[in-house]
Amino acid sequence: MTQNPLVNISDLMAQSGVAFGTSGARGPVVAMTDAVCFAYAAGFLQHMASLGEFSPGMQVALAGDLRPSTPRILAACAAAIEAQGGVPLFCGYVPSPALALHAFSLKIPSLMVTGSHIPDDRNGIKFNRVAGEVLKPDELGMKAQQVDMRTGDFDEAGALRQPKPLPEAVDVTRAYIQRYVDFFGANSLSGMRVGVYQHSAVGRDILVTLCEALGGEVKVLGRSATFIPVDTEAVRPEDVALARQWAAEHKLDAILSTDGDSDRPLIADEHGEWLRGDVLGVLCAHYLGAQCVATPVSSNTALEKSGWFAHTARTRIGSPYVIEAMETALQQGRPGVCGYEANGGFLLMSPMQVHGRELAPLPTRDAVLPMLAVLASARAKACTVSALLGALPARFTCSDRIQNFPTALSQERLASLQAGSGAEQRQAFEQAFGAVSGTVTGLDATDGLRATFANEEVIHLRPSGNAPELRCYTEAPTAARAAQINAAALEVLAAWRQP
Repeated sequence: MTQNPLVNISDLMAQSGVAFGTSGARGPVVAMTDAVCFAYAAGFLQHMASLGEFSPGMQVALAGDLRPSTPRILAACAAAIEAQGGVPLFCGYVPSPALALHAFSLKIPSLMVTGSHIPDDRNGIKFNRVAGEVLKPDELGMKAQQVDMRTGDFDEAGALRQPKPLPEAVDVTRAYIQRYVDFFGANSLSGMRVGVYQHSAVGRDILVTLCEALGGEVKVLGRSATFIPVDTEAVRPEDVALARQWAAEHKLDAILSTDGDSDRPLIADEHGEWLRGDVLGVLCAHYLGAQCVATPVSSNTALEKSGWFAHTARTRIGSPYVIEAMETALQQGRPGVCGYEANGGFLLMSPMQVHGRELAPLPTRDAVLPMLAVLASARAKACTVSALLGALPARFTCSDRIQNFPTALSQERLASLQAGSGAEQRQAFEQAFGAVSGTVTGLDATDGLRATFANEEVIHLRPSGNAPELRCYTEAPTAARAAQINAAALEVLAAWRQP
């Protein structure tokens, strides 16, 4: 690649294996060479220039998470920014939403080096336009770019020969913290004892600062010097056990945590039971008084069954699709627009007012808002976090995945279930999973394949957009049953890998 000065981003994706998923470009660290990351960042800025959102001399904000490969990739991205005539504005190792809030306020492009929740043998780059995340049409525009690599100096392995140190970091966390102190109020968590499971999340100290600024008492838990891949949609068994232990040992009202780049929340109740992100999204939207809520098809149907919202919209999985649905709602003149993902990341498209305080929009995934909304709601109602859940319809979700499952095989298997007429498709799905949940009454191919059964149970299959994994989402009237059918469905899926 380095011998040809012109590189097509679409060709680079095919050659390197670093491609766009649901949250930007991601791939194995060994594939994300300096040259590959340089080309991606340069292609991003060339696309921004074509839209009038970047020009030479303009600042470009960048930040990263705490995985070991992040500083090197940041240096490659900074080199690309300079090569395009831009000025790198390094914002440090901070949450993705804190970077976005700062860049949006300055109306400049930004990028976040993060692999989110995936293991640290992988990483990624998430891109933002001057007022929001890049959407699917932007990805197409970036893929079409041709980058001149002569502006970089790489060795045969694609490493920068003389990487520059990153500029001194500017403070973007103060405004991010103040945003929520101003909205919730300094005493909104007064009297609450909150644990913060820090592990290796980039926002781990910000969570402590925020809870204390809101009047809460904080117990710091589980800080790690090595990267831990915490997935808010597939919580590790050891984290399930730790939360229960911590809640009992320290008499906590709740435990807060996030994924690696702190844009996806993870909150446990007073018993140390982790809440599902899609339930958290419903509770947050209700606290804010939202009227229009967008969420992916994989999210809990308690959203509609609650009757709390005037309008709901279901999308494909990924924040770009949620944002598109929210933008459509605004164009239709709908008030009180927000959205969330099944992983709990909350997106705010309209200003919201609660108790006379207004919260400005932030149209990118955020972990802090939904967790603080649940805590503030519990305190205001003088109830426990688990009691808040009791106000919701009895719908429970569970998700897990089979790792190292080739994406091509996932797509082949799902395609075989979608062959023929609607009746034939239902019969095929029933043949595979009828022993788990019975008769199939409906199929939804919005994203992957989601089956609803006569007993109102749900099995939803979808290849991951970020890694070679096959995800399984299930829904049932009880948490135990949702977990039971998820485990049974995974047994079926595991057999798919057999020759």
